[in-house]
Amino acid sequence: MTDVVDVLLELDGPLVYAAVMALVFLEAAALFGLFVPGEATLLVAGVLAANGSISLPVVLALAGAAVVLGDSAGYWLGRLYGPRLQRSRAGRWVGAARWSRADSYVRERGLWAVVLGRWVGLLRSVVPAAAGIARMPYRRFLTANTAGGLVWVAAVLALGYGAGGTMTAATSLLGTISVLTGLAAAVVALGFGVRALRRRMAARGGPVGARPCTSGC
Repeated sequence: MTDVVDVLLELDGPLVYAAVMALVFLEAAALFGLFVPGEATLLVAGVLAANGSISLPVVLALAGAAVVLGDSAGYWLGRLYGPRLQRSRAGRWVGAARWSRADSYVRERGLWAVVLGRWVGLLRSVVPAAAGIARMPYRRFLTANTAGGLVWVAAVLALGYGAGGTMTAATSLLGTISVLTGLAAAVVALGFGVRALRRRMAARGGPVGARPCTSGC
């Protein structure tokens, strides 16, 4: 966070917009989010907009475009180079277990995995690539990605903007919101898991109350 603040405060005019776009794009692209603080960038941009240093509508539009393009880049990297991406240094850092969980998450949740993954730290960088590896149709991915990404960009910018132009208040708000959205995502994921488990149990055992056929069925 401190590094992002220092970099953005040293820039002026169009360079601020360019830096925000670059950082948000890289944070959204496959695995770069492990190292690039896109969420912190948007928070700082919101504070700068509240102080009148940049335009809120302009940074909202540019950051929204960057997040959609970045996630799309992650999707196509996963679709075209999935195994190689997983074997890369960053892919190995993610680990086979996390890749497996992300793959299961995408296959079981579908579009909701893309929308909710935007709000959860590590998933934000891994889910687009996992969706590509799972061969989710790009149109479906783009629809979910655009919806989730634009809401996320607007929400984080609004946190910075609504914090009265102070980084301390903005950081505190972001921490609270991150916890709440993480819990909400976990509850939704649990609901999907319970529903999927019930479907599997019903498929194995047949309708509730039905007796197994022993002869002449």
